[in-house]
Amino acid sequence: MRTLVLAEHNSTNLSAATLCVVEAAKKIGGEIDIMLVSDAASSVVEEAKTVDGVTKVVHFSDPRFKNELAEDVSACVVSIADDYDYFLASSSTSGKNNLPRVAAELDIQQISEVIEVIDGKTFKKPIYAGSCISTVQSNQDKNALTIRTTSFDKASTGSGNATVEEKSAVESNSRKTGFVKNELTVSDRPELTAADIVISGGRGMQNGENFALLEAVAGKLNAAVGASRAAVDSGFVPNDYQVGQTGKSVAPNLYIAVGISGAIQHLAGMKDSKTIVAINKDEEAPIFKVADYGLVADLFEALPDLESKI
Repeated sequence: MRTLVLAEHNSTNLSAATLCVVEAAKKIGGEIDIMLVSDAASSVVEEAKTVDGVTKVVHFSDPRFKNELAEDVSACVVSIADDYDYFLASSSTSGKNNLPRVAAELDIQQISEVIEVIDGKTFKKPIYAGSCISTVQSNQDKNALTIRTTSFDKASTGSGNATVEEKSAVESNSRKTGFVKNELTVSDRPELTAADIVISGGRGMQNGENFALLEAVAGKLNAAVGASRAAVDSGFVPNDYQVGQTGKSVAPNLYIAVGISGAIQHLAGMKDSKTIVAINKDEEAPIFKVADYGLVADLFEALPDLESKI
């Protein structure tokens, strides 16, 4: 068996999500290769070589690949697909953009949001916004899996010694889109999906200006700031703050939910957190059912008090 992991990177470092996907690939067994698509990213290639358990780094490099459009990534994967039995990517925005296209071009059915590998053909995944766990078995020769990275540890780096295979650029024959621009939220905070501590606000924050209260606490805790879908849909904060079924999945050591009622869609994205603290003035809020610690209080009094004591 041989697995190809689609790497995510920022042109300087591999993402933590990719290391979790490698760890999931180890559960399947067999050889593991990492595929990098970039315009250069030599430092990423060097880091990928050292990931424990990786046999080879396959690097497609071309100036056209700077923004890693799905058409380009899928064309690269399909060009070497005959060599692999499994294709793995994280269940991030990037993975959800690239892997379904790969599965369609290979005419295979994708298995999404895998949280446990039982064996090479049997996997567990959440359904109904995480309220149930489904065990699925594949009868396909080739399998495409997106991995919920919060369910797996990160593979270690520094001990591996993988070979590197440089590949020529592959031309997509179905290009119908082009890159326009990136709009990124610049922050000194840790990245949301990799942070040890996350503090999130919901509709109870009332407006975007009040997220400054969360920022003050986050600054002292070196925490990332997130939000519920209700807060994002209300325009309080940008989309990349969203935690939940249709946002990002997080599993920090500490998750603080402030003014969040606890809709099942939000719980699906944070229920794997090690410790959950909820602050809400409604003692009947569903968030208290999953919280390890709960404080029934007005957040506009509780947050300044908390910030002053840290």
